[in-house]
Amino acid sequence: AVNRIKEYIVAGDVMQVVIAQRMSVDFAGDPINVYRALRFLNPSPYMVFFDLGDHHVVSASPEILARVEDGKITVRPLAGTRKRGATEAEDQALEQELLADEKELAEHLMLIDLSRNDSGRVSKIGSVKVTRKMFVERYSHVMHIASIVESEIRDDCAALDVLKSTLPVGTLSGAPKVRAMEIIDELEPEKRGIYGGAMGYLGWNDNMDMAIAIRTAVIKDQTLYVQAGAGIVADSQPESEWEETQNKARAIVRALQMAQQGLKLES
Repeated sequence: AVNRIKEYIVAGDVMQVVIAQRMSVDFAGDPINVYRALRFLNPSPYMVFFDLGDHHVVSASPEILARVEDGKITVRPLAGTRKRGATEAEDQALEQELLADEKELAEHLMLIDLSRNDSGRVSKIGSVKVTRKMFVERYSHVMHIASIVESEIRDDCAALDVLKSTLPVGTLSGAPKVRAMEIIDELEPEKRGIYGGAMGYLGWNDNMDMAIAIRTAVIKDQTLYVQAGAGIVADSQPESEWEETQNKARAIVRALQMAQQGLKLES
């Protein structure tokens, strides 16, 4: 799939495509224990547990899809990934390597532009600003480059319009979005389901806080499913992109193992 996407890029169809793979593991335990283990292992800005009857959703998402608070829109693209080091010195070295990687920086800048464009469609003219640019956030198993884009919502728009404008997010699809989604539909063997979608709340006061459904597991019929993706650009290497998806899924897999072992964690 990576090489096919690179052919599309060379042909000028697309600049980047975020391709994902789905992994599955047998799990016959209580889904709440996966959530408890994940909260212990990988505390994240958006911790989610949904009991939806015939299936459960467990998530530790690090990424805002869109937030609307008192008329201010915030989006925070995450793009550019390294695994965590074993020591603080290794972490710092990996951070420096990540922020010096031209491929990762180019990918991140492209997704900042996508975020600005998505926000701009529902924002007051001249209000879209990158308020913080290309800093590193660390999580339990990976670190990411992040930026913050803020703007003021147009008077004739509501929070639901912001959701419609930003979904699907560029960091989970690619650029240009529509062509990237067509290629994803062609190449990914399974439908994404909740992966890459929105989780959060939409308030009666027209505030909204939505996370992107990444680092997310679906538990159904005694099977746990987890999906992870990587952004493919012209100089991507299949092996490193595959390794990136494994790193992203690692916290979920580790939480599953802890739940199966029946560890009792502090709340």
